[in-house]
Amino acid sequence: MASVRLEEVRKVYRNGAEFVAVHGADLEIADGELLVMVGPSGCGKSTILRMIAGLEPVSAGRLYIDDRLVNDVPPKQRDIAMVFQNYALYPHMSVHDNLAFGLKLRKMTKPEIEGRVGEAAGILGLEAILDRKPRQLSGGQRQRVALGRALVRHPKVFLFDEPLSNLDAKLRVQMRTEIARLHRRLEATMIYVTHDQVEAMTLGERIVVLDAGRIQQVAAPLELYERPDNHFVAGFIGSPAMNFVPGEIEGRDDLRFRAESGAFELDLDGRPALGAYSGRSVILGFRPEHVEIVGREEEESPGVVEFTLDVVEPMGNEIFIHARTGDHDVVVRVAPQDLPEPGEPLGVRFDTVRLHFFDAESGHAIGSPAPRAREGRRL
Repeated sequence: MASVRLEEVRKVYRNGAEFVAVHGADLEIADGELLVMVGPSGCGKSTILRMIAGLEPVSAGRLYIDDRLVNDVPPKQRDIAMVFQNYALYPHMSVHDNLAFGLKLRKMTKPEIEGRVGEAAGILGLEAILDRKPRQLSGGQRQRVALGRALVRHPKVFLFDEPLSNLDAKLRVQMRTEIARLHRRLEATMIYVTHDQVEAMTLGERIVVLDAGRIQQVAAPLELYERPDNHFVAGFIGSPAMNFVPGEIEGRDDLRFRAESGAFELDLDGRPALGAYSGRSVILGFRPEHVEIVGREEEESPGVVEFTLDVVEPMGNEIFIHARTGDHDVVVRVAPQDLPEPGEPLGVRFDTVRLHFFDAESGHAIGSPAPRAREGRRL
């Protein structure tokens, strides 16, 4: 396997007007790491993947695979295997022959080919369908064959470009599990591109969040969720998304947040780092699960904010509550419980230690909350 390193890598398209798709990306993927790149459509994630594969030329900067500069190295000499959204299987060939085709082109011996095909089929559970044609396979089986075709090559780096987008929800979960299991078994270097943050959070050892061709943050999944670097990352990671309320920090020793138009106020005890922003515009952010619904007897208690309940979405093991105060709409995630009727007041208490604040002009995080204490490690 191999490491991958990008140093100030840029991609510029020139079709009359110049368009910069990737702005000076600096990134290092360790040998054996499963790294996920995530972001909205057009953010540059697939472009970066295609530059690593050699399918797009690098406009500027340096790209290394296993400490070898590969800017001008053809794709077939980079020892890369790529799995696309479209399976691209040969319809007239059996599963066995689809797996073996690339190895035959490499002039490998028949015993070597059969050994690698058998190994891949065993890992991916394809032994029973080796004689079938692609039209006889389900979507999940076709995707496993596409994985197997990459696996038999024993490449230095696996590249995945939104490989599960064509599958239904149940199959996506199943294939995510299989890819994670495959990574643990092979200890291979894998770079996975997706627009689905659930895939990113569940698969990645580290996640690269991109927007408009720029890397916004690179971190482990829980670090991204709990300590986003900026307003964009905070809003992109998490489902339902983080709530945002513009407002202002007031006071010096007794800091408080006043929402825009004076809809509500919050005392900010224990957040002294926010004192530097007193008198300045900020954006308050809070996760849907970081607020508590209080009973009617507590609605007048200090720290309780009154919202108006709008819509209730029962999800089985949890409830999503859409509420509003003034011009601000928020979503709250709570355990199943009795709630007021839509249109009635809803008392909410914030976990002020877990609140996020962002500079209203730059979007950068300020006075970040302390990380949550937890035991063990991510498996």
